[in-house]
Amino acid sequence: MRVIAGIYRSRSLEAPRGTATRPTSDRLRETLFNVLTPRIEGARFADLYAGSGAVGIEAISRGAEHVWFAEKAPAALAAIRGNLSKLKINGGYLVEDRSVSKLLSSLAKAQRQLDIVFLDPPYEDTEAYSGTLGLLGSEHATLIAAGGVVVVEHQKKAPLAERYGALGRTRVLQQGDAALSFYAVSES
Repeated sequence: MRVIAGIYRSRSLEAPRGTATRPTSDRLRETLFNVLTPRIEGARFADLYAGSGAVGIEAISRGAEHVWFAEKAPAALAAIRGNLSKLKINGGYLVEDRSVSKLLSSLAKAQRQLDIVFLDPPYEDTEAYSGTLGLLGSEHATLIAAGGVVVVEHQKKAPLAERYGALGRTRVLQQGDAALSFYAVSES
């Protein structure tokens, strides 16, 4: 695994030990950031269910203003912290080690809106998908900035709903067994 572009381009990243985490492949991250490139510079970015932190680190490398990582698995947290340390990234991020809902709650309380939210729960955790997207869809006014986007990695054979509250799907990209669903706030 490596950083694809930006100031940390080609630097290697470590994945969490064991099989409990499924890192987003370099190829899928490249596809994701090809779409997000015009939005990254200066963005407030959340990497939810962050695993190795590769997606959030890619955002930092490409100029995101601030990245919030949410992950609670000990091996994944060690990988995120190790990757940030190895790249000597000393600021512009926060690691939330309790849960995704704790991070989103604290952001809402602090009135910190996100420009880009990326979430990649374990594929089999359907509650994480529906719960997190439902929360983002219902609390969009306090969590998602105007023009913001929510991107979800999921199994291609397990499509997500078209709507979660005010979030409506705008695009789906498929690659191998994985898919990326893009959502935006739409009042309809």
